[in-house]
Amino acid sequence: MSNRESSNHPGRRRMRFLHSSIFGLIWCFCLGFPGASPLAAQQLTYTALGDSLAFGAFAPLGQGYVPLYRNHLANDTGREVILINLGVPGWKSQDLRYALETRFFFQLLVWSSDVCTVNIGGNDLRAARTAYKSQSCGGVDNQDCLRAAVTAFQQNWNAIFARILLLRGSRKTLIRTMDIYNPFVEEDKASDSWSEDPNQDDFTVLKFYLEQVNQYIAQTSPNFGAFAQVYGAFNGPAGDEDPADKGLLAFDAFHADKSGHALMASLLRDLGYAPLVP
Repeated sequence: MSNRESSNHPGRRRMRFLHSSIFGLIWCFCLGFPGASPLAAQQLTYTALGDSLAFGAFAPLGQGYVPLYRNHLANDTGREVILINLGVPGWKSQDLRYALETRFFFQLLVWSSDVCTVNIGGNDLRAARTAYKSQSCGGVDNQDCLRAAVTAFQQNWNAIFARILLLRGSRKTLIRTMDIYNPFVEEDKASDSWSEDPNQDDFTVLKFYLEQVNQYIAQTSPNFGAFAQVYGAFNGPAGDEDPADKGLLAFDAFHADKSGHALMASLLRDLGYAPLVP
């Protein structure tokens, strides 16, 4: 029997399911079911979902926006907050959607969480930008992959939050997200476009698709919670300011640094904590 056949054997699948179920019961016991005890009622469970920003890449330990927001939440509400950080570097919106739709571990943690934050989509656009820059994006205008990235993001975004709402049911849940900043302003302004059309320079083209994504985030967020306007804070009201010039990016000129993470956590804090806390 091959390794693949062995791993797909019904007995092994049942064993994996049993292990997952046992782990899930243990986890629920540790966290406490809703209303299980006075102690559990005084606690908030916060699960962070997203990519490397949620993970805290290039931020000092404990200084990513997720632990900082956890601290704000605890201090402002006077509640103990249990943090579970499920941010995964490199993830795109389709990865998070897949995890929430198919992975019991992710589903269980969201089901048990009073607070969820989500940041996703930067890597979707980054991959499309790379293809555009290499003139392999497709279409007569070299923009097919950018259009496809926006469409795919919107579909995945809808599925992500539909799943979170389904898992939480009618229980009060604080759901917060954010739009996406542009770390490439100066680079794209300085680069030569493949097009001879002055209205098709790299910065203008790529900014258009980023703002389509951000507009979708703004339009849909009231359906489940609220979003932090990170794009405006990092890139200015016109979207043409480079966050590196503000000291908000790490040495890789892509991820937020300590100051950038602190700003994101502050923007999330400014949204308040309704409906969980009046």
